[in-house]
Amino acid sequence: MRSGVIAQKLGMTRIYTDAGEQVPVTVLRLDNCQVVAHRTEEKNGYTALQLGAGLAKVKNTTKSMRGHFAKAEVEPKRKLVEFRVDADKMIDVGAEITADHFVVGQFVDVTGTSIGKGFAGGMKRWNFGGLRATHGVSVSHRSLGSTGNRQDPGRTFKNKKMAGHMGAERVTTQNLKVVRTDVERGLILVEGSVPGSKGGWIVVRDAVKRKAPADLPMPGSFRKPVAPVAATTEEKGAE
Repeated sequence: MRSGVIAQKLGMTRIYTDAGEQVPVTVLRLDNCQVVAHRTEEKNGYTALQLGAGLAKVKNTTKSMRGHFAKAEVEPKRKLVEFRVDADKMIDVGAEITADHFVVGQFVDVTGTSIGKGFAGGMKRWNFGGLRATHGVSVSHRSLGSTGNRQDPGRTFKNKKMAGHMGAERVTTQNLKVVRTDVERGLILVEGSVPGSKGGWIVVRDAVKRKAPADLPMPGSFRKPVAPVAATTEEKGAE
């Protein structure tokens, strides 16, 4: 098991194949997706990578989190996510994951927060059929109908599908195909729709129900952190 990435949803568009077929795609952008910390078996009881994405203002970052980012020598991040990985799939702290972390034709699982719809009725929320249009039904054509039984058990069971708040929940869409990647601009194009609104943070992982491609980069594709250049003797003398 290797690390996933944190991406930002830019929206949907379409591309054309060599055969002239139209493919609807969602554009995901990697915004400074860097490794912030390691979780090890000896210290934490499990093995994982903590990734951060986006840039947060220092004034909006708590003092403890400033120290956390300073230890990793990375700028404050807007979004932090942990990915469970195998012990031999660790990536150095500070490394920036690139778009070719996934290969074209690979299947991925995408997780995001769905768009909130507010309070919705049973027909919209659960696809209920509603009541009849005539034969005694008036006013309540889109109502739920019966929600329980008679005297026994005399109550409405827990988790009964009813009207209520719809959307704004964590949703995972599985087996989306990677259509194209752009390393220079940090873009990943996946076929189909992705949960969440434009600008929302999306978590992309290797599909758990599909076999990984043979040419998948291990432990991933990333740029190593650039070490600060030490001052030369002449520069020190000039100071």
